[in-house]
Amino acid sequence: MKKYILIFIGVFALSFNAKAQDGFENILLADGADANKLMQAYFAPAMEGFIYGMNNGWYHTAKVHKVLGFDLTVGLSAAKVPSEKELFNISALGLASVSSTSPTASTFAGPNASTTFTVTKTVTINDPNSPANGQSRTVTANFDTPGGVTSDLPLNAVPAPVAQLNVGLPFKMEAMVRFFPETAIGDDGGSAKMLGLGLKKEITSWFGPLDRLPLHVSLLASYTSMDVNYAFADANSGNFQMANAAALFELRSYTAQAIASLNFPFINIYGGIGYSSGKSNFKMTGTYKGEFTYNEGGQSYTYTESLTPPNMDFEAGGMKTTIGARISLWFLKIFADYTIQEYNTISAGVALSIR
Repeated sequence: MKKYILIFIGVFALSFNAKAQDGFENILLADGADANKLMQAYFAPAMEGFIYGMNNGWYHTAKVHKVLGFDLTVGLSAAKVPSEKELFNISALGLASVSSTSPTASTFAGPNASTTFTVTKTVTINDPNSPANGQSRTVTANFDTPGGVTSDLPLNAVPAPVAQLNVGLPFKMEAMVRFFPETAIGDDGGSAKMLGLGLKKEITSWFGPLDRLPLHVSLLASYTSMDVNYAFADANSGNFQMANAAALFELRSYTAQAIASLNFPFINIYGGIGYSSGKSNFKMTGTYKGEFTYNEGGQSYTYTESLTPPNMDFEAGGMKTTIGARISLWFLKIFADYTIQEYNTISAGVALSIR
């Protein structure tokens, strides 16, 4: 289970690092507020898709285990990025210091095509070697935002792992746990940890004598927290430098659903309706500096400035409806389902079920 989640986090981190090598951090050349807006627009599909994906895959039947019965589930959810989220409208961001000749730019989940931006701002020159020392001047810098990773994401969907233990409790209840202890990733001090808790309560008896029917009805609620940090190598190239840089990602998500299933000897049909929501935070730490240019007396000069790393919050949520099927091969269960929500999600996996 631990290795399975590590592989996922490794793939996610490598995709993120690939974008770093493409220069997404150059967005920090923009003023702090504009840099936040650009990065938020770029990463929104990944963060929102991950929230929806982590809220999926919690069940494949409404029937609860007998007391101390259990199942161990391993699977994957993939939240498909809506086509309108593959690009963002630059003018809609209301940028003050940044402009581009292109009307749109790619998001993280968009096409692998970069977009050129120009930063223009007025600063006070603090350089004894410049004839403009102590005076206000307009400085400029150019940077390219990276393209997306749509070619690397099957079905252009954001993946999320499912590794879960369910245990039967008294009073027709079932506890669900997703746990991943803090573990090192990469060679630069990165780490990841996850905890998910859920509770399922079967309420079939509330609807009268249904014992002879294969129908089961339950209520389910769950909560997930995940923290990942990933370090970047120092860089000093072009008009951007960074040192001791790291990215920190936090996710908190929850879902509440009413679920039902028709349980036959070899196949189950299950579904649910409910609400899914969550928040995530992405921020960067470290030291960042940018170089800008200006002209004075027909000569070009360089202006160096410390840059503000981004700190962004993302939210996603809405109603969801799920339909799925599960095949039973003795103790082995194989399931797949489809959820209709803002980011339509496919979940699939296998479970070892006892009692």
